[in-house]
Amino acid sequence: MPLKSKAPAAPSLHFSLLSLIGAALAIGATGWLSQVSGALWLMAPFGASCVLAFGMPDSPLAQPRNIIGGHVIATLVGLAVLHTLGDSWWSAALAVGLALAAMQQTRTLHAPAGANPLVVIASHAPLSFVVTPVLAGSLVIVAVAWCLNNARQANSYPKYWY
Repeated sequence: MPLKSKAPAAPSLHFSLLSLIGAALAIGATGWLSQVSGALWLMAPFGASCVLAFGMPDSPLAQPRNIIGGHVIATLVGLAVLHTLGDSWWSAALAVGLALAAMQQTRTLHAPAGANPLVVIASHAPLSFVVTPVLAGSLVIVAVAWCLNNARQANSYPKYWY
């Protein structure tokens, strides 16, 4: 007798195709804006944000408050730790822990943003990093998610703004 998986069923091919399109559009837009503006609009954690925004749009972690707020708060924590404690392994570890607690307390938990302090500390990011790529790129992802997810199913995204 074969084992029955307890994993959720795969989404429809149509849903997956629209998820692919949404993620490609959001990352493509941030990449294109980086190229034409000369400013950074793209960072690796945005790929994971797209997985949530387009693959699991009903998740609390995929809501605009969480995508934008989580990225901004985690980045601010990373910048604060970098500029006060430096770039050691232990300051990076502390920054991720502090970012998690800050996102929990502000109700902006967004798993991909947990990587932001590591990006900030590893790259010695300037204070402007919180504006571009973080805030600007987060806004692009949310705008594309709003358009695509509501085209997929009217009035479905977001579940809440604040």
